[in-house]
Amino acid sequence: MLRWCAVEIEVRAEVRDTEDLRKVERAILNLFSPDSVKVEDLGDRRLIVARGRGPSSLRKLYNALRSQRILDAARSYLKMGCTGNTVVFHLHKQAAYVGVASFCSLPERESPLGPITFIVTTSDPKRFIDWLAPRTVRGRPVGEARPPDP
Repeated sequence: MLRWCAVEIEVRAEVRDTEDLRKVERAILNLFSPDSVKVEDLGDRRLIVARGRGPSSLRKLYNALRSQRILDAARSYLKMGCTGNTVVFHLHKQAAYVGVASFCSLPERESPLGPITFIVTTSDPKRFIDWLAPRTVRGRPVGEARPPDP
């Protein structure tokens, strides 16, 4: 059995002046279960940075992709954001606040308050994508990989 090294996830979202910090944090927590969350004060703006390890951190997103039946679209976005051992993708902040995973290809245009950015580092990005958003046939997942090691 092929084993993976641990998957590390960093999630970032800017908190604009017009936004409530708790609501932006709630948007993140609706789709991600971090091990730690901190707020960075960058002078003119604030940034929420959440970090997690392993598949349990992404279980909410994993379930949302299946319940919303958007695995093919998610797979496409994940593959577009894959460079080396890193997979980067953006979710619409307002949609995430209501528990919906909505991907952004042009984050600043499609998410007017800024996106939620996921940065996933893993030794096997292809297998990670096959786990989170497997190919589908007639709407059903096929070739779903086992979850990454915790």
